[in-house]
Amino acid sequence: MKKASKNILGEDLVPCGMDPITGFYRDGCCDTGPEDVGSHTVCVAVTDEFLTYTASVGNDLSTPMPAYGFPGLKEGDRWCLCASRWKQAHEMGHAPRVYVQSTHEAALRIIPMEILTSMAADLN
Repeated sequence: MKKASKNILGEDLVPCGMDPITGFYRDGCCDTGPEDVGSHTVCVAVTDEFLTYTASVGNDLSTPMPAYGFPGLKEGDRWCLCASRWKQAHEMGHAPRVYVQSTHEAALRIIPMEILTSMAADLN
């Protein structure tokens, strides 16, 4: 049996989003594994500002791609982003808020804990 994945707080990973269904494995979780070279581990609250930014750097996430089962994202969706893309957006001032309970601990290899928690959408 597979060991439960952990979030950046060291707790069991909470699902990120089911509508649209997210995650590298399209199971709703920001889980990762050896085949996930992009580290799709940061669960975010998608914003129009982020979608505009990421499209400007060559990663259009708002246009549907039915051939890949991708509906296109809109503001308010919850989505597992590549940790490096989120970090880049943060450095440029366009990063969306993070659901830390749904962000896989592997994101910490790329983004410091303090930065992720400072952008938390789900901590008091």
